Amino acid sequence: MRLIVADDTVLLREGLVGILERQGHQVVAQAATAPELEAAVHRAFDEGAPPDVVITDVRMPPTMSTDGLDAALRLRDRDPRLNLMLLSQYNAPSYASELFHRSPATQGSGASGTGGLGYLLKERVGRVTDFLDSLQTVAGGGMVIDPEIAARLISSRRSTLDGLSPRELEVLQLMAEGHSNLQIAAL
Repeated sequence: MRLIVADDTVLLREGLVGILERQGHQVVAQAATAPELEAAVHRAFDEGAPPDVVITDVRMPPTMSTDGLDAALRLRDRDPRLNLMLLSQYNAPSYASELFHRSPATQGSGASGTGGLGYLLKERVGRVTDFLDSLQTVAGGGMVIDPEIAARLISSRRSTLDGLSPRELEVLQLMAEGHSNLQIAAL
């Protein structure tokens, strides 16, 4: 898998790159700021070798607010097929909500060819294999969301979800647990 990794914390970024490369993945670029991330992705597309997944932090320089998320959304607007995995230390459902609501796949467009999306909390990734499985799901066009974030999203939008059928709620829960579309369909 070809990956671009962006995080302003050098130890985390280098550690993640090391893990990914030991697993046989190719990290084609690294970035410490949101502008560097956008430049790296644009360069990869211009060279005709887009990444399979972009992994980015939510809060990054230059402003240390939502620069990483904003950059990811701009990149996704440019090419909806781009697979994005956002990693955050902030349990902020609003960030995940913005990511998933801006996605063409979740806007009811039914557009095929839209990329996968993931939103995980850094401190809750307990096993490398779980992270790699989530990354594979996103690379395959699936969705992954930290269960704690999903629970907070659901509770904050309870009135919106009240109209869902039991099966729709079950599918939403399975998505939050990181199951692929094929796995969900088989259940």
